[in-house]
Amino acid sequence: MEQFKILIVILLSSVFVDNYVLCRFLGICPFLGVSKKLNQAVGMGVAVTVVMLLATAVTWPIQHLVLNALGLGYLQNIVFILIIATLVQILEMLLRRLSPALYTGLGVYLPLITTNCAVLGVTINNINDGYSFVESAASALGCGLGFLLAMVLFSGLRSRIDETNIPAPFRGLAVTLIAASFISLAFMGFGGIVENIFA
Repeated sequence: MEQFKILIVILLSSVFVDNYVLCRFLGICPFLGVSKKLNQAVGMGVAVTVVMLLATAVTWPIQHLVLNALGLGYLQNIVFILIIATLVQILEMLLRRLSPALYTGLGVYLPLITTNCAVLGVTINNINDGYSFVESAASALGCGLGFLLAMVLFSGLRSRIDETNIPAPFRGLAVTLIAASFISLAFMGFGGIVENIFA
């Protein structure tokens, strides 16, 4: 029961308190670039979640069973980037075959998951935080769901912004960054809530 409580805290904290986009500011490029349309935002969020889960499932054992065992921990970044790039290529081929519309809609942002620092950040932080394999998976799932939530919320906000008459100096990127900062401030209000619920 105690282990289950820990997994729930890790999952909810990753979604709300330590949201990689809104609180740690990782993965901002797709957050700003693919959030104009809801279907593309959801597609990117799901794709990033899948890559985070797969990358964590592959990198955790490689770190503990290969790199640490051979004293090659200093190769962590290079190995993890290669693993993530391979997983993204596989996902790209699957999307091209199974969902051509989503593949076309994501465009250049799909290969950019390879360089999405949120994906690399999740895999490295799970190792640095000393999480077990199951805890790492819960963290990766929470981070992916947090990324998806941020994308969907921001997509809805951007659609409302597009319908509003914005003063000329704030149009375009300026109002987009202001809106993103307001969502980020709202998420910072979750700090401490999850831990206190399960205390």
